[in-house]
Amino acid sequence: NVRIPHYGSSASVTATPHPAATHHLPWFITAPGQTDYLYVATAIVLVLAIFLIGVVFFMLHSLPERLGHKKLQFEVVAVLALISLFTHIHLFWVIALILALIDIPDFLAPLRRIASGVEKLSDNRPASSDHSGAAQPSYKRAEEKVTSDA
Repeated sequence: NVRIPHYGSSASVTATPHPAATHHLPWFITAPGQTDYLYVATAIVLVLAIFLIGVVFFMLHSLPERLGHKKLQFEVVAVLALISLFTHIHLFWVIALILALIDIPDFLAPLRRIASGVEKLSDNRPASSDHSGAAQPSYKRAEEKVTSDA
């Protein structure tokens, strides 16, 4: 028998459980005033899950930056990833990921090699000036080189 206080009077009313009610309650139902351990465990798991989802999100979001190869490519990818992070426009992140995965060819190295080869072929040394201050023409230098080789 459970005694239930009746508000407004000093007498208490006794109540008996319903005959169809079970006498054994599941483990997750707590008595009034007791600590609900299932609620505490669920709250801890929820906080940890939110934290881990955030960590995975930021690791995934920084993926294009970690894949960038060269300095200029890395800077462009980083800017696109930041724009995507702050504006929530995911197209910028997709563009940054594609740009990071593509290895941009180096166009300057062959041009520098061509320039140095042409410079060696032309024997481009500083023009020697005579006493009058006029520079010697390149065809005269070539003639001097041919006569000195002979």
